[in-house]
Amino acid sequence: MPQRNTEAGDGPGTGKGAERLAVTLLLTPLLIAYHTQMPDSLSNMIACPKCDALHNVPRLSPGAQAKCVRCGTVLMAPRENAMTQIVMLATTALILMVAAVFFPFLELSTHGLGRKSSVFDAILAFSDGLMLPLSFAVAALIVVLPVIRFIALIYVFAPMALGWSPARHARDAFRLAEAIRPWAMAEIFIIGVAVALVKVAGLAQVTLGPAFWAFVGLVIVTILKDNFMCRVTVWQTLNARSPS
Repeated sequence: MPQRNTEAGDGPGTGKGAERLAVTLLLTPLLIAYHTQMPDSLSNMIACPKCDALHNVPRLSPGAQAKCVRCGTVLMAPRENAMTQIVMLATTALILMVAAVFFPFLELSTHGLGRKSSVFDAILAFSDGLMLPLSFAVAALIVVLPVIRFIALIYVFAPMALGWSPARHARDAFRLAEAIRPWAMAEIFIIGVAVALVKVAGLAQVTLGPAFWAFVGLVIVTILKDNFMCRVTVWQTLNARSPS
C-alpha cells in the first residue's frame, strides 16, 4: 500500500504551522489599525484642483475662505444658510426650465411672414432620419441633464437645510450631480443662441420670446447656485450628519 510522503511543518499542528498562526495573530491587529487610521488621515487632506497641492482641511467660519498656498485657488468658502439658498435656487431653476422649454423662444419675421419656435420645437426639428442622434444630444445636454442635476441637489440639500439627517443615498446623488455638471450645457446653449441672433438680425426681424428670458434667468440662477456651493463643506456635512 503506497504511503503518503509528508514533511515536517505541513500540517497546522506542526512547528511551522503554529509559528505561522502566531505571526498571523500578531499582525492582524496591526493591519486592522493601519487600514482604520488611513481613511481618517486622508479625510483631513484636500488637494487643490488646479495644482494638486495638498492641504490640511481647516475649520472655517461662514464667510471665510481657504486658498491654496501655491496658486491662490479658493479651496473652501462656506456661507451662512447656503443649503437653504441652494435649494431655493435649484427649485427656481426647475420652474424656469419648464418655461424655457415650452414657451415661445423667439419669432422670426421677414417679408410679412413670421414663425415662432420653442426649444422643444428645436429638439423635434432634428428627430427625422440621420439627425435623430443629434435630437437626443440636444435634449440631453440642454434639458435632461440640467433637470437631473437640479433634482439631485434638491434631494441632497433639502433634508439638511431643514436640520434633518441626509436622505438615503445622498452621497450618491451629490456625486451624480457633480459628475454631470460639465455636461449640463444650458449656459452654452444661450451663448450660442446669442451669437446666432447677431448674424440672423441682419436677415430678418427677431423678436425674443418669454422662453429666451427664462433661459437667461436660468443661467443666472445656475451661476449663483454654483457660487453658493462649497463642495468640501458639503462632503464634510454629509459625512458628519449621515448615520454611521
